[in-house]
Amino acid sequence: MFHSPWPRRWPLSDGVTHGDNAFRYSASVIDHRRLDQILELLVSRGYIHAGQKRDVLNRGRDQVRHILLDKRAEMRRLLGRHRVAYRVSEIELIASFRFMRTDDPDQAVDEELVTRAVAEDLGLAYVHLDPLKLDYKMVTETFGGPFAERHLVIPVAETRDSLTLAMANPWDTPLIQNISQVKGKKVHAVVAQKQQVLQIIIEFHGFRRSMRAAELDYATDIPDLGNLEQLYELTDVAELDATDQPIVRAVWYLLNYALDHRVSDIHLEPKRDEAWVRMRIDGVMHRVHRLPKVVFPAMVSRVKMLGRMDIAERRRPQDGRFKTQHKDDEVELRVSTVPTAFGEKVVIRIFDPGVLKQELDQLGFFPREMAIYKRMLATKNGMVLVVGPTGSGKTTTLYSSLHHINSPRINIVTLEDPIENVHEAFNQIAMQPRIGLTFGTALKNVLRQDPDVIMVGEIRDDETAENAVQAALTGHQVMSTIHTGDAAGAIGRMVDLGTLPFLLSSVLVGVVAQRLVRKICPHCAIDDMLTEEQASALRLPRVRGRSFKIKRGEGCVRCRHTGYKGRTGLYEIMPITPRINRLITDSAPGIEIQKEALNDGMLTLRDYGIKKMAKGLTTFEEVVALTDDKLVY
Repeated sequence: MFHSPWPRRWPLSDGVTHGDNAFRYSASVIDHRRLDQILELLVSRGYIHAGQKRDVLNRGRDQVRHILLDKRAEMRRLLGRHRVAYRVSEIELIASFRFMRTDDPDQAVDEELVTRAVAEDLGLAYVHLDPLKLDYKMVTETFGGPFAERHLVIPVAETRDSLTLAMANPWDTPLIQNISQVKGKKVHAVVAQKQQVLQIIIEFHGFRRSMRAAELDYATDIPDLGNLEQLYELTDVAELDATDQPIVRAVWYLLNYALDHRVSDIHLEPKRDEAWVRMRIDGVMHRVHRLPKVVFPAMVSRVKMLGRMDIAERRRPQDGRFKTQHKDDEVELRVSTVPTAFGEKVVIRIFDPGVLKQELDQLGFFPREMAIYKRMLATKNGMVLVVGPTGSGKTTTLYSSLHHINSPRINIVTLEDPIENVHEAFNQIAMQPRIGLTFGTALKNVLRQDPDVIMVGEIRDDETAENAVQAALTGHQVMSTIHTGDAAGAIGRMVDLGTLPFLLSSVLVGVVAQRLVRKICPHCAIDDMLTEEQASALRLPRVRGRSFKIKRGEGCVRCRHTGYKGRTGLYEIMPITPRINRLITDSAPGIEIQKEALNDGMLTLRDYGIKKMAKGLTTFEEVVALTDDKLVY
């Protein structure tokens, strides 16, 4: 029988301060008997082999030290302390070896797999903790932060008679008994990954501590903004000092939370008696926190300071931006404030560099439409328009298009309001209407800068439309966006802005209308069938006995049980053919232009959505919600 070189319980430090005195771990021990049991369990299930078990037992002592050193910077950053306590668990130690599964070499023996195996062996349920599904008040008020951090336990459900606890150490039965006695309730234990439990404890209790400290600091200093009339009366009140540590850390917690959970927008919304923090994930809003009303102005001031905005000005809308570092990426954030009835509302838009800098092939084009769009971009002069409502991904498409055509041989100039994401390859100019620098006036001056490609953020008035057309007429490639519902509608919109039809027909290369729909989560996608009613709603030909196979997301931990993860584009691409060119010159109505485009093989947004649904990429509900059913007779 194999004998471990470890004693039954090997003390790692016993309270000794390690290294530079910055990282203290207290009385941390690895239970060899438990470690051996877990390893034997993994061997019996075929996840690892006996040689790997011996490797863990032989090298575990040194591995623990490496884990502790790796955790030092992370824990100091998360907790904001010079000295922190950290215990390496047996499950964490095994997962750190990064073995590949013996029964499935493509899968790793990670913390989730080991935790699941342990939970099943103990007859307990395994839970994947989703912060958006947890009750913030219950988590922070059931146990204090130090207690939760020490025992790695958080409440996930509570009734009048019972309390369900997510635990990283399910063997701690005395803790369960003690909590049951203190709370006077039956306690049910479920098992969760240690890192998930620790992350939620740090985020929730850290944010709560910041809010409580700020509430005490500002409890008597800020009058309540009860209504719109008071809002304007209070504009001369001296601004709060938002550099205080509680507010700084509270904003830091919010930003890190958002960056960790694929959030695109953070909304700070004042209400009558409190304030809300809502976040948008995959296009859907989620309420994350309720804030004490008394600390909300200080939080707004902190965000405005980060965005280099005027913190004393609360009557007018303002825009700002700042950068932050998240993991290894530099992330840009744009801040917008507007006055509302109960105070300033703040929206922080997060520009994920991985999204804005996507290749064209990653946006969701089908091969035929991709080839058409690339031919449009290959033209050396003329105008390409991208249309759609706010939040439909127009900016991402334009940035990806510029990256596609970018070369050291061409000069690309962008006019933006504001600059969405800074790219060194482009010459980006931010519009400043207060000093007269608008899209229209900037275009006139940019033409003297010898541009090859000009990207105009949005055509929103007759001056911009006129100058954009003139730029295209003089041999430049112009790309821009405009707010219309479909591709054919962009022509009518340009004419409404004063563009002469014969000039528009001579410069317009093509129009792309787009929408963003949620993608079915690949981890929980299952086969489904389109019903008769759904097929009829999509106007699909229904043949007796024939069914349409589709997919849907069943819901899993990776998609937060929504069935969706990520978004993809729907595209209506209309190249300007000689026939459409003549229709534009003759001021033909939009319906005639659309008919001709359909005859040429254009897919409408609805058709494109149906095609993606048939390929198992999105659902019937998404297609119907994001596209219009416009019949062309």
